[in-house]
Amino acid sequence: MPAEAAGVVGEGREMNGGDGALWRWEAGAIARAVRAGEVSATEVVERHLERIAEVNPEVNALTRVLADAAREQAAGIDHRRAAGEDPGPLAGVPFTVKENIAVGGVPTTHGARWFRDATATADAPPVARLKAAGAIPVGRGNMPTLTLAGMHSRSELFGDTVNPWDPRVTPGGSSGGDGAAVAAGLAPLGLGNDSGGSVRIPAAFCGVTGLKPTEGRFPADHRIGAEDPPLSAQTIPVDGPLARTVGDLRLAFEALAGPGADPRDPRAVPVPTHGPDGGPVRVAVVADPGGRGVHPWVREAVDTAASYLSDAGYAVTEVPDVPVHDEALEAYGRMIMTEFALTWPSVRRILGAGEDRYIEMSMARTAPVDLPEYLRLTGVRLTVRRAWAGFLAEYPLLLGPVFTSPPPAPGLESRDEEGHRAVGEAMRLCAVTSFVGVPAVAVPAGVWGGLPHGVQIIGQAFREDRCLAAAAVVERGAGRLTPVGPLL
Repeated sequence: MPAEAAGVVGEGREMNGGDGALWRWEAGAIARAVRAGEVSATEVVERHLERIAEVNPEVNALTRVLADAAREQAAGIDHRRAAGEDPGPLAGVPFTVKENIAVGGVPTTHGARWFRDATATADAPPVARLKAAGAIPVGRGNMPTLTLAGMHSRSELFGDTVNPWDPRVTPGGSSGGDGAAVAAGLAPLGLGNDSGGSVRIPAAFCGVTGLKPTEGRFPADHRIGAEDPPLSAQTIPVDGPLARTVGDLRLAFEALAGPGADPRDPRAVPVPTHGPDGGPVRVAVVADPGGRGVHPWVREAVDTAASYLSDAGYAVTEVPDVPVHDEALEAYGRMIMTEFALTWPSVRRILGAGEDRYIEMSMARTAPVDLPEYLRLTGVRLTVRRAWAGFLAEYPLLLGPVFTSPPPAPGLESRDEEGHRAVGEAMRLCAVTSFVGVPAVAVPAGVWGGLPHGVQIIGQAFREDRCLAAAAVVERGAGRLTPVGPLL
């Protein structure tokens, strides 16, 4: 790690030093203490609610605080533990939930005025699974309106979320509220979703970890209304957790994967959470996917992470590029834009003033296609996935950037065509791996230019365990960077 990075990390550790405040604790430590009766779930929730009251007005990460429901659930956990019952592996752990994931009894607004009173009748499957494990939802994470207004987490209903490291750069999105909340100590876990980097980018920009699981790993429900979405909107978006440590990310992963199938989502596959343990494996490194350019700090972050893996016994090899990069990126964009085009006239009316710019520019750059071409693209997706399966059979892990430039200014992607192009290209590896459907873990590699820079470790389908194990190695080298600030 460069001297500049080491100095910033050292300052962060001193600032976050050992005063024992519960909002600084890792999720695993909270759960162990609650299960052992060393601290009550009620006290954990109260300390986090105090932290939210102190910090959230500055970062605007949470749109709604679920104080009464959180206190009620915490009291229930304390009662069950006192009665000798198992309160769950995440007992008493607060978590946040993105505004487009249903929490029973609470509006699922998607950040839009149109849905401000759309109260959910039940928890979405991932929320239900975290609650069944003893975790407690304490707030709703901000996001771009309908996830369509851009990458930056600015919504029509709730305004801008601030990156707690530096307000001059975006916290990312679309799960930016949850990323900022976890980084600032509002909760040790967040629940977002990712269809092209929407968990991994906030994790990278806010200095935390994030998991994009394999397609079909977790049950989910992404309907808006009664009807299910079209093909790419069924297969590409996945719900995933954010956490301050890889260990906490692993706990959330195991709770979300659950013990079996969920009848509410027939796509979800009850695959074991761990495969054969063969120790360190071959790792391919691609710092500049597609050969379109990479910032020197990002390149250094990837190289630093590669050195940590190499020192731990992984066979690390730099390779020219990822498989069929350009073909995958084009097919991803054309399938998604074609589906957007079908409903865009009505959806556009729901968005606030100027919030249509991002999708308008996206459709101008990647035009929708006709039915024969769309059907051909469904075959291209299988071709792409087959190429990646062969690549990952040779290199079971791939190390690369989350974003090929430093965090940009808030809303750059929606300002003009050049900003839109720059942001779209910087997140290209996230888009490609979402199209392929494989798992990826974003983990901080250090601090450059006063900001955290994350890398992602991508693996074979349903081998999140390998990604998490390698990410833990990077984390041991880089150190834990959060909670922070906010530095406003």
